[in-house]
Amino acid sequence: MESTTKNRKTREQIAQMVERAFSGITLAAGIDAVSELKEGWFNAAYDVHLSDGREVIVKIAPPKDADVLAYEKHIMATEVASMRLVRENPAIPVPEIYAYDTTMDICDSEFFFMEKLSGDNYEHVKKSFSPALRAQIDQQIGMIIREINSFTGTYFGYDGNSDLRGDTWKEAFVKIIDAVLEDGARKNADFGYPIDEIRRAVLKHAPALEEVTTPRLVHWDAWDLNFFVKDGQISGILDFERALWADPLMEAQFRALASGGVSESMRGYGKTTFTHEEDERCNLYTLHLALVMKAECYYRNYDSDYASNYAMRLMVPTLNWLKEH
Repeated sequence: MESTTKNRKTREQIAQMVERAFSGITLAAGIDAVSELKEGWFNAAYDVHLSDGREVIVKIAPPKDADVLAYEKHIMATEVASMRLVRENPAIPVPEIYAYDTTMDICDSEFFFMEKLSGDNYEHVKKSFSPALRAQIDQQIGMIIREINSFTGTYFGYDGNSDLRGDTWKEAFVKIIDAVLEDGARKNADFGYPIDEIRRAVLKHAPALEEVTTPRLVHWDAWDLNFFVKDGQISGILDFERALWADPLMEAQFRALASGGVSESMRGYGKTTFTHEEDERCNLYTLHLALVMKAECYYRNYDSDYASNYAMRLMVPTLNWLKEH
Protein backbone atom coordinates (compact mmCIF):
# COMPACT_ATOMS: atom_id res chain seq x y z
CA MET A 1 0.00 0.00 0.00
CA GLU A 2 1.39 3.40 -0.99
CA SER A 3 1.13 6.03 1.76
CA THR A 4 2.51 9.51 2.30
CA THR A 5 3.74 8.48 5.77
CA LYS A 6 6.28 5.99 4.42
CA ASN A 7 9.72 7.49 4.99
CA ARG A 8 11.75 5.56 2.45
CA LYS A 9 15.56 5.56 2.54
CA THR A 10 18.35 4.79 0.09
CA ARG A 11 20.72 1.86 0.35
CA GLU A 12 23.50 4.24 1.42
CA GLN A 13 21.38 5.65 4.23
CA ILE A 14 20.43 2.18 5.44
CA ALA A 15 24.11 1.20 5.37
CA GLN A 16 24.81 4.06 7.80
CA MET A 17 21.96 2.95 10.02
CA VAL A 18 23.36 -0.60 10.08
CA GLU A 19 26.78 0.61 11.16
CA ARG A 20 25.21 2.69 13.94
CA ALA A 21 23.08 -0.18 15.22
CA PHE A 22 25.57 -3.06 14.89
CA SER A 23 29.07 -2.09 15.99
CA GLY A 24 31.70 -3.46 13.63
CA ILE A 25 29.13 -4.95 11.24
CA THR A 26 28.24 -3.53 7.85
CA LEU A 27 25.64 -4.01 5.18
CA ALA A 28 26.26 -7.14 3.11
CA ALA A 29 27.50 -6.80 -0.44
CA GLY A 30 25.15 -7.42 -3.36
CA ILE A 31 22.13 -5.70 -4.80
CA ASP A 32 19.74 -7.84 -2.73
CA ALA A 33 21.17 -6.71 0.63
CA VAL A 34 18.26 -4.27 1.01
CA SER A 35 14.70 -4.95 -0.12
CA GLU A 36 11.59 -3.00 0.79
CA LEU A 37 8.70 -4.70 2.56
CA LYS A 38 5.52 -3.24 1.11
CA GLU A 39 2.71 -4.81 3.14
CA GLY A 40 2.58 -2.08 5.80
CA TRP A 41 0.40 1.03 5.53
CA PHE A 42 2.28 3.45 7.80
CA ASN A 43 6.02 2.92 8.34
CA ALA A 44 8.71 2.15 5.80
CA ALA A 45 10.34 -1.25 6.39
CA TYR A 46 13.20 -3.15 4.79
CA ASP A 47 14.64 -6.64 4.84
CA VAL A 48 18.37 -6.12 5.43
CA HIS A 49 21.29 -8.57 5.04
CA LEU A 50 24.28 -7.96 7.30
CA SER A 51 27.92 -8.73 6.62
CA ASP A 52 27.92 -11.36 9.40
CA GLY A 53 25.27 -13.37 7.54
CA ARG A 54 22.27 -12.32 9.58
CA GLU A 55 19.02 -11.12 8.03
CA VAL A 56 17.20 -8.42 10.00
CA ILE A 57 14.32 -5.98 9.58
CA VAL A 58 14.58 -2.21 9.91
CA LYS A 59 11.46 -0.16 10.50
CA ILE A 60 11.52 3.61 9.92
CA ALA A 61 8.98 6.01 11.40
CA PRO A 62 7.30 8.74 9.34
CA PRO A 63 9.06 12.13 9.21
CA LYS A 64 8.52 14.27 12.31
CA ASP A 65 6.41 16.73 10.32
CA ALA A 66 4.16 14.01 8.91
CA ASP A 67 0.44 14.69 9.26
CA VAL A 68 -0.88 11.81 11.39
CA LEU A 69 -3.94 10.99 13.48
CA ALA A 70 -3.92 12.00 17.15
CA TYR A 71 -3.53 8.43 18.41
CA GLU A 72 -0.54 7.87 16.10
CA LYS A 73 1.73 10.26 18.00
CA HIS A 74 4.93 8.55 19.19
CA ILE A 75 3.71 5.12 18.14
CA MET A 76 7.17 3.79 17.30
CA ALA A 77 8.16 4.27 20.95
CA THR A 78 4.95 2.45 21.88
CA GLU A 79 5.79 -0.41 19.55
CA VAL A 80 9.31 -0.90 20.90
CA ALA A 81 8.19 -0.68 24.53
CA SER A 82 5.31 -3.10 23.96
CA MET A 83 7.47 -5.66 22.17
CA ARG A 84 10.11 -5.53 24.87
CA LEU A 85 7.42 -5.93 27.52
CA VAL A 86 5.63 -8.93 26.01
CA ARG A 87 8.93 -10.63 25.23
CA GLU A 88 9.12 -11.28 28.97
CA ASN A 89 6.47 -13.95 28.35
CA PRO A 90 7.93 -16.87 26.33
CA ALA A 91 4.42 -17.84 25.18
CA ILE A 92 4.35 -14.71 23.00
CA PRO A 93 6.61 -15.21 19.93
CA VAL A 94 7.65 -11.59 19.38
CA PRO A 95 10.88 -10.63 17.56
CA GLU A 96 13.86 -9.35 19.52
CA ILE A 97 14.57 -5.62 19.22
CA TYR A 98 18.28 -5.24 18.39
CA ALA A 99 18.55 -1.44 18.38
CA TYR A 100 16.23 1.55 18.67
CA ASP A 101 17.61 4.92 17.53
CA THR A 102 15.89 8.19 18.42
CA THR A 103 18.80 10.59 17.73
CA MET A 104 17.57 11.61 14.24
CA ASP A 105 21.06 12.55 13.10
CA ILE A 106 21.79 9.96 10.42
CA CYS A 107 18.08 9.48 9.77
CA ASP A 108 15.39 12.17 9.95
CA SER A 109 13.11 9.99 12.06
CA GLU A 110 13.26 7.20 14.61
CA PHE A 111 14.10 3.68 13.47
CA PHE A 112 14.69 0.26 14.95
CA PHE A 113 16.22 -3.02 13.88
CA MET A 114 14.60 -6.27 14.90
CA GLU A 115 14.93 -9.99 14.41
CA LYS A 116 13.49 -11.36 11.18
CA LEU A 117 10.84 -13.97 11.90
CA SER A 118 11.08 -17.40 10.35
CA GLY A 119 8.16 -18.88 8.44
CA ASP A 120 5.49 -17.50 6.13
CA ASN A 121 2.98 -14.72 6.47
CA TYR A 122 -0.25 -16.38 7.65
CA GLU A 123 -2.48 -14.22 5.45
CA HIS A 124 -0.52 -15.31 2.37
CA VAL A 125 -0.53 -19.05 2.98
CA LYS A 126 -3.64 -19.91 5.00
CA LYS A 127 -5.72 -20.76 1.93
CA SER A 128 -3.33 -23.64 1.22
CA PHE A 129 -3.94 -25.14 4.68
CA SER A 130 -6.62 -27.68 5.50
CA PRO A 131 -9.63 -26.43 7.49
CA ALA A 132 -8.39 -28.42 10.47
CA LEU A 133 -4.95 -26.80 10.36
CA ARG A 134 -6.43 -23.32 9.97
CA ALA A 135 -8.64 -23.96 12.99
CA GLN A 136 -5.62 -25.12 15.00
CA ILE A 137 -3.61 -22.04 14.05
CA ASP A 138 -6.52 -19.67 14.71
CA GLN A 139 -6.96 -21.19 18.15
CA GLN A 140 -3.26 -20.67 18.83
CA ILE A 141 -3.65 -17.02 17.82
CA GLY A 142 -6.41 -16.68 20.40
CA MET A 143 -4.12 -18.15 23.07
CA ILE A 144 -1.33 -15.69 22.18
CA ILE A 145 -3.70 -12.73 22.31
CA ARG A 146 -4.89 -13.85 25.74
CA GLU A 147 -1.27 -13.88 26.93
CA ILE A 148 -0.74 -10.34 25.60
CA ASN A 149 -3.87 -9.20 27.42
CA SER A 150 -2.47 -10.59 30.70
CA PHE A 151 -0.20 -7.54 31.04
CA THR A 152 -1.87 -4.80 33.09
CA GLY A 153 -1.27 -1.05 33.21
CA THR A 154 -1.92 1.92 35.48
CA TYR A 155 -4.20 3.93 33.17
CA PHE A 156 -6.42 3.46 30.13
CA GLY A 157 -5.45 4.74 26.68
CA TYR A 158 -2.29 5.41 24.68
CA ASP A 159 1.29 5.62 25.89
CA GLY A 160 2.19 8.05 23.11
CA ASN A 161 -0.53 10.66 23.67
CA SER A 162 -1.39 11.66 27.22
CA ASP A 163 -4.47 13.52 25.93
CA LEU A 164 -5.98 10.14 25.03
CA ARG A 165 -5.85 8.59 28.49
CA GLY A 166 -8.25 8.26 31.37
CA ASP A 167 -8.58 6.82 34.86
CA THR A 168 -11.61 4.88 33.57
CA TRP A 169 -12.07 3.07 30.29
CA LYS A 170 -15.25 4.99 29.56
CA GLU A 171 -13.41 8.30 29.92
CA ALA A 172 -10.49 7.16 27.73
CA PHE A 173 -12.63 5.59 25.01
CA VAL A 174 -14.86 8.64 24.60
CA LYS A 175 -11.69 10.76 24.26
CA ILE A 176 -10.35 8.33 21.65
CA ILE A 177 -13.58 8.48 19.63
CA ASP A 178 -13.74 12.27 19.85
CA ALA A 179 -10.12 12.49 18.68
CA VAL A 180 -10.66 10.44 15.53
CA LEU A 181 -13.83 12.40 14.73
CA GLU A 182 -11.85 15.62 15.14
CA ASP A 183 -9.06 14.19 12.97
CA GLY A 184 -11.64 13.54 10.28
CA ALA A 185 -13.25 16.96 10.65
CA ARG A 186 -9.89 18.67 10.07
CA LYS A 187 -9.75 17.03 6.65
CA ASN A 188 -13.47 17.34 5.88
CA ALA A 189 -13.68 13.56 5.94
CA ASP A 190 -16.93 11.96 4.82
CA PHE A 191 -17.79 9.31 7.41
CA GLY A 192 -21.10 8.60 5.69
CA TYR A 193 -23.02 9.91 8.71
CA PRO A 194 -23.10 13.24 10.56
CA ILE A 195 -20.51 13.37 13.34
CA ASP A 196 -23.20 14.24 15.90
CA GLU A 197 -25.14 11.10 14.96
CA ILE A 198 -22.03 8.94 15.39
CA ARG A 199 -21.23 10.49 18.75
CA ARG A 200 -24.82 10.02 20.00
CA ALA A 201 -24.60 6.31 19.20
CA VAL A 202 -21.33 6.04 21.12
CA LEU A 203 -22.64 7.89 24.19
CA LYS A 204 -25.84 5.82 24.16
CA HIS A 205 -23.78 2.67 24.75
CA ALA A 206 -20.95 4.22 26.77
CA PRO A 207 -22.32 2.90 30.11
CA ALA A 208 -21.33 -0.61 28.95
CA LEU A 209 -17.69 0.54 29.09
CA GLU A 210 -17.96 0.99 32.86
CA GLU A 211 -17.66 -2.78 33.36
CA VAL A 212 -13.99 -2.60 32.30
CA THR A 213 -11.98 -1.74 35.40
CA THR A 214 -8.47 -3.10 34.68
CA PRO A 215 -6.29 -1.61 31.91
CA ARG A 216 -4.92 -4.50 29.87
CA LEU A 217 -2.41 -4.44 27.03
CA VAL A 218 -4.30 -4.70 23.75
CA HIS A 219 -2.45 -5.28 20.46
CA TRP A 220 -5.47 -3.99 18.49
CA ASP A 221 -3.96 -4.71 15.06
CA ALA A 222 -3.53 -8.48 15.31
CA TRP A 223 -5.08 -9.51 12.01
CA ASP A 224 -3.71 -12.45 10.02
CA LEU A 225 -1.19 -10.34 8.08
CA ASN A 226 0.68 -9.69 11.35
CA PHE A 227 1.25 -13.37 12.16
CA PHE A 228 3.86 -15.75 10.77
CA VAL A 229 3.53 -19.54 10.65
CA LYS A 230 6.07 -22.35 10.43
CA ASP A 231 5.54 -26.11 10.66
CA GLY A 232 1.86 -25.68 11.43
CA GLN A 233 2.45 -23.30 14.35
CA ILE A 234 2.49 -19.54 14.88
CA SER A 235 6.16 -18.52 14.72
CA GLY A 236 5.73 -14.82 15.40
CA ILE A 237 3.51 -11.78 15.85
CA LEU A 238 4.35 -8.28 14.64
CA ASP A 239 3.23 -4.63 14.64
CA PHE A 240 2.56 -3.58 18.21
CA GLU A 241 2.70 0.11 17.25
CA ARG A 242 -1.02 0.69 17.85
CA ALA A 243 -1.10 -1.07 21.21
CA LEU A 244 -2.97 0.59 24.07
CA TRP A 245 -4.18 -0.09 27.61
CA ALA A 246 -7.79 -1.04 27.11
CA ASP A 247 -10.50 -3.71 27.08
CA PRO A 248 -9.40 -7.05 25.56
CA LEU A 249 -12.64 -7.15 23.57
CA MET A 250 -11.05 -4.41 21.44
CA GLU A 251 -8.79 -7.07 19.86
CA ALA A 252 -9.29 -7.98 16.21
CA GLN A 253 -10.19 -11.52 17.24
CA PHE A 254 -13.50 -10.30 18.70
CA ARG A 255 -14.58 -8.21 15.72
CA ALA A 256 -16.07 -11.32 14.11
CA LEU A 257 -18.75 -11.22 16.81
CA ALA A 258 -20.30 -8.17 15.17
CA SER A 259 -20.38 -9.79 11.74
CA GLY A 260 -20.66 -13.52 12.03
CA GLY A 261 -20.38 -15.07 15.44
CA VAL A 262 -17.86 -17.14 17.38
CA SER A 263 -14.53 -17.83 15.65
CA GLU A 264 -11.80 -20.40 16.26
CA SER A 265 -9.55 -17.66 17.68
CA MET A 266 -12.26 -16.87 20.24
CA ARG A 267 -12.31 -20.54 21.19
CA GLY A 268 -8.53 -20.49 21.61
CA TYR A 269 -8.82 -17.36 23.73
CA GLY A 270 -11.44 -19.06 25.88
CA LYS A 271 -14.19 -16.51 25.32
CA THR A 272 -17.21 -17.79 23.39
CA THR A 273 -20.24 -16.32 25.16
CA PHE A 274 -21.04 -12.62 25.48
CA THR A 275 -23.43 -10.57 27.58
CA HIS A 276 -25.48 -7.76 26.05
CA GLU A 277 -23.02 -5.24 27.50
CA GLU A 278 -20.13 -7.11 25.87
CA ASP A 279 -22.01 -7.09 22.56
CA GLU A 280 -22.36 -3.34 22.95
CA ARG A 281 -18.64 -2.93 23.54
CA CYS A 282 -17.68 -5.14 20.60
CA ASN A 283 -19.85 -3.03 18.31
CA LEU A 284 -18.40 0.20 19.72
CA TYR A 285 -14.90 -1.10 18.99
CA THR A 286 -15.84 -2.12 15.45
CA LEU A 287 -17.22 1.38 14.91
CA HIS A 288 -13.95 2.82 16.22
CA LEU A 289 -11.96 0.72 13.74
CA ALA A 290 -14.19 1.90 10.88
CA LEU A 291 -13.73 5.54 11.88
CA VAL A 292 -9.95 5.16 12.11
CA MET A 293 -9.71 3.46 8.72
CA LYS A 294 -11.92 6.08 7.07
CA ALA A 295 -10.12 9.05 8.66
CA GLU A 296 -6.65 7.81 7.81
CA CYS A 297 -7.50 7.75 4.09
CA TYR A 298 -7.57 11.56 4.22
CA TYR A 299 -4.10 11.65 5.82
CA ARG A 300 -2.25 8.97 3.85
CA ASN A 301 -3.39 9.55 0.26
CA TYR A 302 -3.55 5.80 -0.39
CA ASP A 303 -3.25 4.62 -3.96
CA SER A 304 -6.41 2.50 -3.72
CA ASP A 305 -9.93 2.67 -2.25
CA TYR A 306 -9.52 -0.56 -0.29
CA ALA A 307 -9.32 1.01 3.19
CA SER A 308 -12.16 3.46 2.52
CA ASN A 309 -14.48 0.78 1.16
CA TYR A 310 -13.65 -1.66 3.94
CA ALA A 311 -14.33 1.06 6.53
CA MET A 312 -17.79 1.66 5.17
CA ARG A 313 -18.57 -2.08 5.08
CA LEU A 314 -17.90 -2.06 8.81
CA MET A 315 -19.49 1.29 9.57
CA VAL A 316 -22.96 0.83 8.11
CA PRO A 317 -24.11 -2.37 9.89
CA THR A 318 -22.31 -1.50 13.13
CA LEU A 319 -23.76 1.98 13.45
CA ASN A 320 -27.20 0.59 12.57
CA TRP A 321 -26.84 -1.98 15.37
CA LEU A 322 -25.82 0.69 17.87
CA LYS A 323 -28.77 2.89 16.92
CA GLU A 324 -31.30 0.02 17.05
CA HIS A 325 -30.24 -1.66 20.31
